[in-house]
Amino acid sequence: MKKLYGIGTGPGDKELLTLKAVKAIESSSVIFAPNNKGKNMAVDTAKDFIGNKKIVFIDFPMGHVLKEDYKKAAETIFKEIPEGEIGSFLTIGDPMVYSTFIYIMEELEGRDIDIEIISGIPSFVAAAGESKTPLTVKGESFLLCDELNEELLEKITSIAILKTFKGKEKILNILDSNDYCYKYIKRATLEEQEIIIDKEEILNDKDYISLIMARKN
Repeated sequence: MKKLYGIGTGPGDKELLTLKAVKAIESSSVIFAPNNKGKNMAVDTAKDFIGNKKIVFIDFPMGHVLKEDYKKAAETIFKEIPEGEIGSFLTIGDPMVYSTFIYIMEELEGRDIDIEIISGIPSFVAAAGESKTPLTVKGESFLLCDELNEELLEKITSIAILKTFKGKEKILNILDSNDYCYKYIKRATLEEQEIIIDKEEILNDKDYISLIMARKN
């Protein structure tokens, strides 16, 4: 039987890779990752442990990805793993949090392949540590989202908003009107990391790898 690991490589700092992830990568005969113009952040994070292993970049169309695209990706992965050997699909953060791997895993269901998940440190957890922002404490409610629904804020104490490259002004205005204080963290754990609290500076920043942490005042 073939085996596939879905591996979370964390927020980008190679020192935050788990020992289990490293062992799985080293035991694999082929590595998979989404294609981003011939490169991938998860692959860059794990490159010291990949060595000269075969890397297969999976192409996904820009914009809306269809079920057929995930089906094609699953077929490629199944075909590329030799019988009786191991493959690893690398994803930044954790494979069970807003990850392409979730949909690929669903398409592989029913095939003769064993799938194992190796969790990684999600960006919002890393960002909370880097910015010293508690995610949640006893008695509070925490919300993770990639699209802010203002109606939910009434019952939420703490929130992490991912993929804030677009619509930041609307997000910050909603947080302001609901009495939330916030921090903008870009490239958490990387050398280029910045933690910004000034609204104008946040709005002027154009970094794609960023998120907003907010807590109710």
